[in-house]
Amino acid sequence: MTSEAHAAPEFSARQLRLLLFGLMTGMLLAALDQTIVGTALPTIVGELGGIDHYSWVVTAYLLASTASTPLYGKMADLYGRRPVFLFSIGTFLVGSLLAGLSQDMTQLIVTRGVQGLGAGGLMTLAFTIISDVVPPRERGRYQGLFGAVFGLSSVAGPLVGGYFAETSWRWIFYLNVPLALVAIVVCYRVLRLIPFTRREHAIDWLGAALLVAGVSCVLLALSWGGTSYPWGSATIVGLFAAGAVLTALFLVQEARVREPILPLRLFRGRTFALANGAGFVLGLVMFGSIIFIPLYLQLVKGASPTRSGLLMLPMMAGVIVTSIVTGRAMSRIGRYKWFPVAGSAVLLAGMLLFTRLQVATSLWLAFAYLTVIGVGLGLCMQSLILAVQNSVAARDLGAGTSSATFFRSLGGSFGVAILGAVLSSRLGDQLAARLPAAIAQLPPEQRAAVAARGGTDISINDPGTILALPGPVRAAVQAAFVESLHLVFLTTGLIAVVAVLLTLALPNDQLRGAGPQGATGGADPLGGKAPAPGGRPLTKESKEEAAADMEAKSQTML
Repeated sequence: MTSEAHAAPEFSARQLRLLLFGLMTGMLLAALDQTIVGTALPTIVGELGGIDHYSWVVTAYLLASTASTPLYGKMADLYGRRPVFLFSIGTFLVGSLLAGLSQDMTQLIVTRGVQGLGAGGLMTLAFTIISDVVPPRERGRYQGLFGAVFGLSSVAGPLVGGYFAETSWRWIFYLNVPLALVAIVVCYRVLRLIPFTRREHAIDWLGAALLVAGVSCVLLALSWGGTSYPWGSATIVGLFAAGAVLTALFLVQEARVREPILPLRLFRGRTFALANGAGFVLGLVMFGSIIFIPLYLQLVKGASPTRSGLLMLPMMAGVIVTSIVTGRAMSRIGRYKWFPVAGSAVLLAGMLLFTRLQVATSLWLAFAYLTVIGVGLGLCMQSLILAVQNSVAARDLGAGTSSATFFRSLGGSFGVAILGAVLSSRLGDQLAARLPAAIAQLPPEQRAAVAARGGTDISINDPGTILALPGPVRAAVQAAFVESLHLVFLTTGLIAVVAVLLTLALPNDQLRGAGPQGATGGADPLGGKAPAPGGRPLTKESKEEAAADMEAKSQTML
């Protein structure tokens, strides 16, 4: 049987609220676990050991969630939203429970990978499912709420992680279990109302394997380069080469199969290609920069992990308020282009402001900079996903939405690795230049104590140790760190320029549809023709797709 377009389901207000609650809970879990572990890692390593595998606790999650994201979109298009979403949240639940029970670092890394495998579907399917229910014109105000949840979780993660680091770190993972169970119960009931017509399909398992392997090689090279191995080492060069070859093979495979994981034909659409490119760049800027701000608050301002999370509230407020306002404005105006343009420009300004950060900078001024970044993120995130969804046919909605989430997550993974390397390289030079003179100012006994701790070989991963250093040495380390941050934020600012250019090139298209009623064939108040089933207008392209479907049906009947 071939695919058939179906009318958008009719949801009551109560059912829609329940669906939103379940989807936002799932998204909260996935986004929260991207950042929640960071502030608790020193405590976890202190109990489980395995300092050599410190970074893998975060890398395993990011790698699994990023690589699996496109698979979920395609699986949802082939098998339906409900079973795939329930599988992803069930996998996340099992991974969370096992992570909390981990007895050594190896177990924790493996179970974090299981968590990431489930998380890859939670965020992308949340956007896909809401797009099944609401047409693009009305979708903005709902996706604004998802943007608010994403912003909340990005800032609440370090706060919650810091709190449990001071009590019991295992509750970082156990906390997910009741929330995941609630999301499963709610979505199991409500998702039955979304119709799905099963169709003939052939799963591109080879393409899936090539994608996961290629992305994994590149991310491992970026994570290990300059830290575990030199950039020019055979291991790093080999990983980059393997990633390039596997990616090329993936593209060849996707061009020849009937049901590609990531349909390459979608990139022929200008909006689709530009929005995904901008999403990648903004993901790099966002994830690659904000992870360093809590470290600044702890290492320079002496904030505890919990307090550093609280000090991120200005950015969270900026993201939440702007996401909601932007979503409503897009629904009212019926267009999306100038929101990501404005957002990327504001984000660029925020990154440049952070290059002015100093050791003596007041917290109030830092709060103002954080608010600017939050406003920029709130303007960008959901508007780009909406642009992608508005540019694809109903049959490609899952693959299209997952591509937007995938490229943003991939950009974030690249950002964490690339900017971490920039910080480490610059910090090494700064410490080598500043520490000898600072150590020379110490009395002999303190000089011997610093030498016993490693002399100029100082790690910034433990702010408590830095704050306990003698005054001149502590001041030198803090100044070196802040100077290194300037290069990080200057780099992200230059990268953000690319996002501004990409969003400026976006077409200023109208959002399709009028609302849930319009999705079933009502007139479009924007002046367009009545939308086809699923909220899609009867454009030349949709007519051609309908004709192709009819021809395929006739061939099947024959």
